[in-house]
Amino acid sequence: MAVNLRQLSELLGLSQTTVSRALNGYPEVNAETRKRVLAAVRETGYRPNRAAQRLATGRAYSIGLVMPIAPGMDSDIHFGEFLAGLAEESVRHDFHFVINPASPADEEATFRRLAASGNVDAIFIAYMRAEDPRIDILKSLSIPFIVHGRTIGVELDYPFIDIDNTGAFYDATRLLLQLGHRDFALINGPDYLTFAIRRRKGMERALGEAGISLDSALQDHVPMTDEHGYRSMQRFLSSANPPTAVLCSSTVLALGAVRAINQAGLVLGRDISLIAHDDVLPMLKPENFSVPLTTTRSSLRAAGARVAQHLIASVSRQQKTPIQELWKTELIVRASTGAAPGRGGKTIRSA
Repeated sequence: MAVNLRQLSELLGLSQTTVSRALNGYPEVNAETRKRVLAAVRETGYRPNRAAQRLATGRAYSIGLVMPIAPGMDSDIHFGEFLAGLAEESVRHDFHFVINPASPADEEATFRRLAASGNVDAIFIAYMRAEDPRIDILKSLSIPFIVHGRTIGVELDYPFIDIDNTGAFYDATRLLLQLGHRDFALINGPDYLTFAIRRRKGMERALGEAGISLDSALQDHVPMTDEHGYRSMQRFLSSANPPTAVLCSSTVLALGAVRAINQAGLVLGRDISLIAHDDVLPMLKPENFSVPLTTTRSSLRAAGARVAQHLIASVSRQQKTPIQELWKTELIVRASTGAAPGRGGKTIRSA
């Protein structure tokens, strides 16, 4: 049977207050004592009484999310992967995870109710939009928060974890330009989300340096499903000036785009090249496509875990300085990219 707090403190020769403070990350407990306490917890299987802890500390040991939901809003497997990482890290620290659904028009009031309820100790937000008003709302609340992503047009004075979306699509476009491509298309996420805005800007920056502009008829901003990828690619291929190079904002979009390419009788990597962003979704690996996909890569699950780590550290007072992390992506070259038809381009080794 697992021990209780009194038994654990007797075993260690420490007061119950010291053990409790060590478990809750109070800075006045030295590192060696905290290490002893955590080792004893692992050996004895001690589990804290959360009800008692809440009474003693005023903490709920919960992370909160306000999730906008409305009829017609698509579910998103990408966000599910992010939540899996956040949930795994929360379980490791015995934190709960609370999702509070709200209509988009009621988000502000829901944030305020959730923060005032005492049911959560920290909040995170995602799906960032340009000049996102939620930043100011969260800054006005006396509760730790972190942003997955970054807004645009607002001072960067808040904690965030994001990937360098601009750099990712700049590098991907530069690779395709080196291969001799001049006719480009983009299948992107919704145009009001900042990750999609930044990816488009990265692509346009690389094209602009080469004296090329992205044709508005050859770009789509759509929900990131395989059906939307399929429809967009079909439309691009039937245009008067079909692309020889395509960037997709996810492997899910790429799944549909590749289906359209195959149905058109084109060979991926020879007749048309494609690069997708890979969120490291376990059920859709780019190397397992019939033609392995060249990708920019950054794990959504790792981002979710990192968000949880920082929120839990803030709640437990182990971290006082708000963090700002901008992750670089990897560019992994595989067989879906090749020289533009009729052009030599540079030889790029595939993985």
